[in-house]
Amino acid sequence: MSARTHVPAALKPFALRQYRLLALGLVLAMFADGVWTVGVVWQVIELGGGPTQVAVVTGVAAVGMVVSTLAGGVLADRVSQRLIMIGLEIAKLIAFALVGVAAMTGCVGQPLLIAAALVGGVTTGMYYPAYSALLPSLVSTAQLQAANGIEGFLRPVIFQAAGPMAAGGVISIASPGAAIVLAGLASAASALFYMAMEPVTVRCGPDSAASHPIRSITADLAEGFGYMWRTPWLWATLFFSSVLVLAVMGPIEVLVPFALRERVDGGAGDHALVLTGFGIGAAATSLVFASIPMPRRYLSLMFGIWTFSSVPLAIMGVAEQTWMFVVSGFLMGAMFDGPMVLWGTLLQRRVPPGLLGRVASLDFFVSVVLMPVSMALAAPVSHAIGLTATFVAAGLIPVPVAIAFYLAARLWRDEVDHPLRVEMADVTAVPATAHTIGYTP
Repeated sequence: MSARTHVPAALKPFALRQYRLLALGLVLAMFADGVWTVGVVWQVIELGGGPTQVAVVTGVAAVGMVVSTLAGGVLADRVSQRLIMIGLEIAKLIAFALVGVAAMTGCVGQPLLIAAALVGGVTTGMYYPAYSALLPSLVSTAQLQAANGIEGFLRPVIFQAAGPMAAGGVISIASPGAAIVLAGLASAASALFYMAMEPVTVRCGPDSAASHPIRSITADLAEGFGYMWRTPWLWATLFFSSVLVLAVMGPIEVLVPFALRERVDGGAGDHALVLTGFGIGAAATSLVFASIPMPRRYLSLMFGIWTFSSVPLAIMGVAEQTWMFVVSGFLMGAMFDGPMVLWGTLLQRRVPPGLLGRVASLDFFVSVVLMPVSMALAAPVSHAIGLTATFVAAGLIPVPVAIAFYLAARLWRDEVDHPLRVEMADVTAVPATAHTIGYTP
């Protein structure tokens, strides 16, 4: 199949307009988050805060993500995902505008920053399940992989590069408060694009909360966990992901700057190069996976790449030149984010629509819940066994774990029994919403 058939532009005009509005809203939402991430840190510093105060603000945001994402999945399976996303952007607008205006008038304090950081974390935790559940209602099966690839490309470009760069520019010529106001304006524009979309029917299955409105949130969550336990490809991937996050996020986020300083006498510029390499690798491979057909051995390819995605950390453990750190960062970004395109498509095509929000929230929950633990362990482990041993261990431990889960779940058989490749004869020009009629309540 040619790459052309995988481009979302192949949709009819109505579906194409819906997708474009969603994509524009997504870009502005990520831009707002990128600006806020830098702006709030420098606002803390401007108030005289140090590393502890910065850690409190960022930690509160992480807690907000963790505690909200599962509830966000339940909500995404009950009500309009579009309305959820509008509400989240309006909440960000209010929080960011209050902080920005207060900062520019000299009235801001640490409690307001903490409260706004909590709002930002909660909205992030609830956004991913809603977006993941909405996309299959707008994009046909043949275009899902391309749409996920575009999202995978935009995230490092917009959230990790354009947003922080814009924040840095505004801060340098004005103030952190002005940058935070910019983040609020971007959230407002994002909400307007979502409002311009036509209402989308909630894709509910026969066992969803839409059919049982009195069901409790606990019961809804139990249904999502039950589906995970009954689905080998899902639990194998989520459990391995938790191990991978625990092993690698602490060294990446906490130890890389110290390794650069110790090995190459590097500073913030060298650290920025490593992060840039990671982002370039992530964006490039996301585009590659967006432009190819879904592989027949999609689980084997996905696990095969993720198995070795942590190995570049071992290279960092022995690196003696800045370029070695940068190349390692590029390889990690490429191997982490490229398979995410397949993973997102896999979720949206094999999970029942009425459960997709909850399963997506489980996926996001696994991705964030152990990040603070990994970051907390990184420093004491490196003090106990040294930087080199920490990096090497973090890079190598996930490899046998990935192989064990692949074998335990018999993923090579699963992908044969459940092929996802869309052949040319199966590709139609019917908008995605027409494919979901069987799930409409």
